[in-house]
Amino acid sequence: MEQTLATRDVPPGRERTRERAPTLSEELRENLEEQILNGTLRPGTRLDEAELVERYKVSRTPVREALRALAGTGLVEMKGTNGVYVTSLSMPVILEMFQMMSVLEGLCARYAARRATPAQRRRLQELQEQLRGLVDSDNRDLFYEVNQHFHDALYDASNTHYLAAQTRLLRKRVAFYRRHVTYHPGRMRSTIGEHQAILDAIERHDPEAAFSAAANHVTLLQDDMVDLISAVSSQLPG
Repeated sequence: MEQTLATRDVPPGRERTRERAPTLSEELRENLEEQILNGTLRPGTRLDEAELVERYKVSRTPVREALRALAGTGLVEMKGTNGVYVTSLSMPVILEMFQMMSVLEGLCARYAARRATPAQRRRLQELQEQLRGLVDSDNRDLFYEVNQHFHDALYDASNTHYLAAQTRLLRKRVAFYRRHVTYHPGRMRSTIGEHQAILDAIERHDPEAAFSAAANHVTLLQDDMVDLISAVSSQLPG
């Protein structure tokens, strides 16, 4: 399917702040990254350079630059003459990443309990209320999107630079699998209670309780992940 870059909408919550216009390779990287994160391009999918050139009506140079940039974030693997593939993760690696996520998100929550501004705390509460209103709607895609905004707001509320950036980077690496966990029966409702524990600790300015609540939230996601890995793996390209 032919797709142009100039008219592509910017994904919600990812408005550009750069003054200069993005290059073709940056536009293409963002487009492909979004498809990887939302599951359109699934782990193990081959990204054919010639097909991308034809689809986006660009030369090979921006395609190659975009693929190299994605490889730098770990979202794709460049396998020499075999081509470029969306990264597939083994169960041990996925679980290790979730364990690391629990620490990083816990640290973000700890700093948020100490540093979050009133406006940042209000933003978290507003997103929590949006999620609460979506639990019974069965709109899982919208719930996942708002949930992403909640976690981004938590990282922002930590008022850190390197920590927030690294947490976002790792979150992207596990996005495909985390989305599937969100869709697990009962997980959306559980998310509300786990988020509330984080918010309550932040409102009390209790860094250690905030750390524990956020780390526990990711750990419980990991527990649900174990139940889903085999089902998800069976759907991936061979």
